Amino acid sequence: ESTEEIKPLTEEEKQEQARKLEEKIRQRRLEREEKEKKEAIEREKERRKFGQEVATTRQKIEEQEMLKLAEEKRKEKMEAMLAKKKVLEDIERDKLERREKFNMGGGAPPAAVAKPPAPVAPVEPKKEYDQCRLQIRLTNGQTLTQTFGAHEELAAVRLYVEMNRTDGDLPFTLMTNFPRKVFSDEDYGKPLNALGLVPSAVIILTKAK
Repeated sequence: ESTEEIKPLTEEEKQEQARKLEEKIRQRRLEREEKEKKEAIEREKERRKFGQEVATTRQKIEEQEMLKLAEEKRKEKMEAMLAKKKVLEDIERDKLERREKFNMGGGAPPAAVAKPPAPVAPVEPKKEYDQCRLQIRLTNGQTLTQTFGAHEELAAVRLYVEMNRTDGDLPFTLMTNFPRKVFSDEDYGKPLNALGLVPSAVIILTKAK
């Protein structure tokens, strides 16, 4: 066994080791920074390359679109020219046919005399009434006068008579003389304008049979 005693480092040796360690750390940092710098340069190259490829592709697409648009315009122009040519040919053919008919007929056909249109009598618009004025003759000879809405049902007139009559309370029916019509139970559900009572009419009470 070695009995040699390990001597502690002197202050100078400690400083030397610390300097060497710091130098290694600095060297590794420089190497890492250099590596990162190279990687950044490569990434920038790749980015620029990709950007150039995208720009080239976009330019090609735009050129293709421009060529396509130019071709479409050329086709449209050609179609317009052909359509115009066809119209002119149709006009010339029509002129030729007219000339041939004229030569075969020995003269121009007599022009038809247009008859003036017959005068049209103005049609007066049908007036719409929204009210109905009724004279109601009771069985005792007295008369009730009341204005109803044109769209009210005949049942409203019957109710008015029942509430305001002065000839008793015997059952009654309603009728008109001109034209003569005795209103049925179904008529009481119809509006006054549908029964021909608008704008005014005379209704007569008769005793119910």
